[in-house]
Amino acid sequence: MLDTLLITGTDTEAGKTVLTTALAAYWQKYCADRSLGIMKLMQSGVGDREWYHKLFPLEQSLEEIAPLYFQAPLAPPIAAAQENRTVDLTVVWQAFKALSSRRDFLLTEAIGGLGSPITPELTVADLAGTWHLPTVLVVPVKLGAIAQAVANVALARQSQVQLVGIILNCVQPRTNEEIANWTPVDLIQSLTNIPILGCLPHLENLTDLDKLAKVASDLDLERLLG
Repeated sequence: MLDTLLITGTDTEAGKTVLTTALAAYWQKYCADRSLGIMKLMQSGVGDREWYHKLFPLEQSLEEIAPLYFQAPLAPPIAAAQENRTVDLTVVWQAFKALSSRRDFLLTEAIGGLGSPITPELTVADLAGTWHLPTVLVVPVKLGAIAQAVANVALARQSQVQLVGIILNCVQPRTNEEIANWTPVDLIQSLTNIPILGCLPHLENLTDLDKLAKVASDLDLERLLG
């Protein structure tokens, strides 16, 4: 049974925050007897930690949501260098362990894509593999998505990431025909040998928690939430 899930993507705007918000909304509505934590491994610029802090009654400080914060909205090694700092993963690991010990389930959002740098030597995939984090990959529905999925799964395997599945996400409104042609489920599963656990529709309003919970309920939650 899972007690944590790392949510990563193929790139920066793949839809990690959408999936994290939807799963949190579902948990809040249907799993209220079990405690939930949300964590962003690190954050550059204003964004996700403020969003989760405002939207959900987490009883977490901004620092507990994102233990490392850099002001410039850049890759962490670059943002840290501009502040004459380094990316201290010990701080992140200690915060992760402390929060996971207090919560029944921990949704952990990565930065950027699996190949995004977190230090000058390590990527998100390296961290996910080293920390043995069950991971879901968000793939945006667009032309070129098949290649992105295949490349990211290959990177995950190279880094020994425990990839539990792929979630497709409609960053823009998509027709059923576009979804079928750009992200054909059978073909992606055949090429990657990784299950596709659902497809998120395009969502205009991420504050509609009832709608988000309904969207999440259409995913393969047994694999995602344990």
